[in-house]
Amino acid sequence: MAAKEKISSDINIRNKKAGFEFQFLENFTAGMVLKGTEIKAIRQGKVNFQDAFCFFKGNELYVKNMHISIYTEGSYYNHEPLRDRKLLLNKKELRKLLIKGDEKGLTIIPVRLFVNDRGFAKLEIALGKGKKLYDKREDIKAKDVRRELERDRY
Repeated sequence: MAAKEKISSDINIRNKKAGFEFQFLENFTAGMVLKGTEIKAIRQGKVNFQDAFCFFKGNELYVKNMHISIYTEGSYYNHEPLRDRKLLLNKKELRKLLIKGDEKGLTIIPVRLFVNDRGFAKLEIALGKGKKLYDKREDIKAKDVRRELERDRY
């Protein structure tokens, strides 16, 4: 049991590009519908979702362009790396995202992928608004100031 907890705590993949490109308004945690070899590849940390985004197909939310590499130990049962994966949220959250997602300038972005203590892969998604160039410059300045303060402290 201790080994299983260790595996789950190691998996915490962040989308750093999303934090730079978007201002997050609201966060949600969603489950994902995965195949067997996909969860094994996630536990190996072979995930890239830099260009990923979420969209609605009917009343269901899907994530697109999330690349989960092929599991090396899998045979012909392996998954397709770039397939659309269904996200699991309750109806109230889905309705809220559907309404807010239709507003101009708002998108739904995957922010973080992690494995919870029960061993399930969860995707943290955020309702985000695109940043302007001057907002990005302000973020870079603030980051530089923080880095300088950290350097001076030691």
